[in-house]
Amino acid sequence: MNSIDVLVLNFEEVRRRSIKLWTSIPQEKLLWKPDNEAMSCIEMVRHVLESEHYYHLAIKNKGSLTDYDSPFEDQAYSTVEAELLTAAPYRLEFIETVQSFTDEDLTSIQIDRSDVGYIRNLGDMLLRIAYHESVHTGQLLDYLRTAKVTIPKIWD
Repeated sequence: MNSIDVLVLNFEEVRRRSIKLWTSIPQEKLLWKPDNEAMSCIEMVRHVLESEHYYHLAIKNKGSLTDYDSPFEDQAYSTVEAELLTAAPYRLEFIETVQSFTDEDLTSIQIDRSDVGYIRNLGDMLLRIAYHESVHTGQLLDYLRTAKVTIPKIWD
């Protein structure tokens, strides 16, 4: 297994666990949030999916985008399944892009996000994308505990 295979495996495992959590959120709790400043559960799901799409485009651009049109922009919040359906073709493209890289690309390609405070190599950026989703998975676990929702065992 090479570095690219390990990265793809990590992306797939992180998403598998996220989906296990996301689909356990009762429909009546999708709009729940711990306070008025926080994202709701469904907003957080969309944030993760939308961010992955943005990051994919930023990687292809080798830096932050000056203009971004979200595929979710005109879609009302409804269900986790609807969010996943919207994201599915973009997820496939993202994974295919990751698979197109070489081990050398992971260190030689630089992603310039100096507008938000960093320039990192491609390998670092890909790890940041998976970490971003993982952080929000943990955040949603806390949301659901706070909302007294039974959470699934995602640590299988």
